[in-house]
Amino acid sequence: MTYQIPVYDINKEHSLSQPPNYNNKNSLMKTDKVYKCEITNIVELTDKEKLFQLKIIDPVEAKIFSFLPGQFVMLELPGFGEIPISISGSTSRRGSVALCIRKAGKVTNMLHKLSKGAHVGIRGPFGTHFPMKQMAGGNILLIAGGLGIAPLRAPIYYINEHRSEYENVHILYGVKTPDEIIFDFQFDSWRKVYGYNIDIIVEKPDKNWRGKTGLITELFNDIVIDPENTSAIVCGPPVMFKFVCDYLHRQGLPMNKMFVSLERRMHCGMGKCCRCMVGSTFTCVDGPVMDFWTVMNLKEAI
Repeated sequence: MTYQIPVYDINKEHSLSQPPNYNNKNSLMKTDKVYKCEITNIVELTDKEKLFQLKIIDPVEAKIFSFLPGQFVMLELPGFGEIPISISGSTSRRGSVALCIRKAGKVTNMLHKLSKGAHVGIRGPFGTHFPMKQMAGGNILLIAGGLGIAPLRAPIYYINEHRSEYENVHILYGVKTPDEIIFDFQFDSWRKVYGYNIDIIVEKPDKNWRGKTGLITELFNDIVIDPENTSAIVCGPPVMFKFVCDYLHRQGLPMNKMFVSLERRMHCGMGKCCRCMVGSTFTCVDGPVMDFWTVMNLKEAI
C-alpha cells in the first residue's frame, strides 16, 4: 500500500493570507519571513552607488508584498549577512523592489560584485512611512543631501502617480561634488512631465560645474515657502536635519509637518538587537520616519 503526500498549497499558508502589520510591535516580532528575489537589473550610478532592481520570485509572494514610501527592507546575501536598505521605487509595482546601495562594507562590497540573475533575500518591509495622504492638498518640499535622494524616490513616485492630489512640488538636492549626483537622468521628466521645481547645489565644484555652489541651506534663498500650506520631507546625513529643519521652523513651518528618516540607525529592523535605540525608543520600530518634533525630543537622535 502506498501513501501519496498531498500537494502543499502555499495559498493556504496563514502567514501569507494577508500582509502582516509591520508597524505593530507584537506582529513585528514574528516577521522573520524571507522573500527570495532575483536581481533583474543593475544600474551603475557612480563608482560607489548602484541601483538594484529585484523581482520576488514566487508569484503568490509577489502579490502579497507591498510597502509604503519611507519603509525599508533587510537585504540578505547568504553567507555574508544582511543590511537595512530603504526602498527606492514605486509602491504600485507589486513584486518589484528597487534598492540603491552604496559600496561601504563587507555585504555591500559583495553585492556590488553580483550580476543580473543572482538571487538574494529580503525581509520586511519594516518601519514607519511618510504620511503622503496627510500631505495631500498642499505643497510638498522634498530636501535631499547626498545619498538621501534615494529614499526620496519612493515619495516622488507616489506623488507622480497621484499628481492631482498635490499642489507645488519643490526638490532641493545638495551634494559634495558633481560626481556624487545620482538619478539625474530622471530630473528632466520630473520637471517636464510632472512640473516639479528642482534646484541642485554642489559644495565642492569641479571645473565643469556650471550650477549653484555652496551648502544646501543656501537654496532656500531662491524659494518662497507658504508655511500654512506646505509639508516637508528631509533625507540625508542627520547633521543636515537640524540646519534645514531649524530654517524651515523659522519660516513658520510647524515641526510636526517636517518629516525626516533616521534610516542610518537601522540594524535588525525588528527591535531585537537594540542597536538602533535612542533612549527607550527603537528607531527601527517607531521609525525610521518621524516628524521633527519627535526627533528633537529624542536625546542624541541627531
